[in-house]
Amino acid sequence: MAISFSEKYDSRTITTGSDGAAESAEFLYTLRGVADDSSARILAGNSTAVAYGVLARRSITLEPVHIDITNADACIWDVTVQYGAKDEPDTGNEPTFSFDTTGGTQHITQSKQNISKTAASGAAPDFKGAIGVTSNGVEGVDITVPVYAFTYTYYLEPEMVTQSFRAQIFNLTGKVNSGSFRGFAAGEVLFLGATGSVRRGEKWEITFRFAASQNRTNITIGDITVPSKKGWEYLWVKYAEQEDEEAKTLVQQPVAAYVERVYDEADFSPLEIAV
Repeated sequence: MAISFSEKYDSRTITTGSDGAAESAEFLYTLRGVADDSSARILAGNSTAVAYGVLARRSITLEPVHIDITNADACIWDVTVQYGAKDEPDTGNEPTFSFDTTGGTQHITQSKQNISKTAASGAAPDFKGAIGVTSNGVEGVDITVPVYAFTYTYYLEPEMVTQSFRAQIFNLTGKVNSGSFRGFAAGEVLFLGATGSVRRGEKWEITFRFAASQNRTNITIGDITVPSKKGWEYLWVKYAEQEDEEAKTLVQQPVAAYVERVYDEADFSPLEIAV
């Protein structure tokens, strides 16, 4: 099942004041196909508008209905988006900034270090840090990994937000920085996209969303040392049966490690907005 984000039939509860103007609004959605809360938050943020008429998005609340970390297709979230009165926009030259370091979830098959191994008798097999080894393979475990999510919100004159400018943002979404970007090295920043809204006669409010993951060097996996891996490259390990002379048995051990590029790189200079 693909990821889906759909509005519920009982959504859009609107509260108006004595003058008939909207004071608050509540939208209800169902999100399916995402297992971890970090990805669910990002998808909910990217799938809902930052403004509803004269109201600004105030909060996004996620409530798990059914979560199965082994089967993302079966996962269901209730999403509630609240809108309220807008603050006076910052129409100066400095963007507003926010960040989130609550991290994401990653499935790993290899530990950083084996602390101990104990057998009922004799020597315990040495799996070289492989986690959850069975006769059929290596099961691994889900852990929290550091992900630095950050946003910049700009208020831009209408003449700046052309169709070409919006297309440029679209083309850079899902790309990784090919050069240094706002204090991060090449390969560390993933552009998650942008949301924008405007009212007639006013400036555009555009929020640019990013996530950062550190580049790494000399990564130890059993007897293997991986020279380097950029932040958003993917590292995976091949396991095979090897002879453990001390335990006198064949065991699953890492025999090779691979680093894969899964995102295209791009020049982020168009995102260094000058206002």
